[in-house]
Amino acid sequence: MAKLQLVQDPAADELLESNPFALLVGMMLDQQIPMEVAFAGPKKLADRLGGVDAVQIAEYDPEKFIALCSERPAVHRFPGSMGKRLQTMAQAIVDDYDGNAAALWTAGDPDGREVLRRVKALPGFGEQKAKIFVALLGKQYGVTPTGWREAAGDYGKAGTHMSVADVVDAGSLEKVRSYKKAAKAAAKAKT
Repeated sequence: MAKLQLVQDPAADELLESNPFALLVGMMLDQQIPMEVAFAGPKKLADRLGGVDAVQIAEYDPEKFIALCSERPAVHRFPGSMGKRLQTMAQAIVDDYDGNAAALWTAGDPDGREVLRRVKALPGFGEQKAKIFVALLGKQYGVTPTGWREAAGDYGKAGTHMSVADVVDAGSLEKVRSYKKAAKAAAKAKT
């Protein structure tokens, strides 16, 4: 498996690669901010908390956690709402998977459709974000259950540059940015 390069920062990318919950947190944070900033969020949390752990975050005092997310540089552009959502997601991982984020894709040997269903059930994950996460797992994390490409939809196709699942270096990051910019312009032209 190639080294992740989602943030383009070796320490932040290493955390994402070695900690499935950190990867999930980065994906959850990936909205209304640049993707590499979102995926750098787990490293900011790790630096402030000494790690990124579902149990620790779920049990953290909510007001103190929001303050921690708000410290500059903030974990997200909207540290209050995203901090709350992150704690809710962490609690779901604790309740449903004993705090083990990797169980989303390992418990009971699920197929791609089941992994997608489990991810979609998490706070902060709609249909599109869940599909992108399944594609990221399959393309870059070595998680390739039967049917994962189909579950990920267009994001699972090989050779695309549509999402964070396709970012493997600075060049592919630019291709994904261009794709998103064009898609946004096309959507705006329709309105």
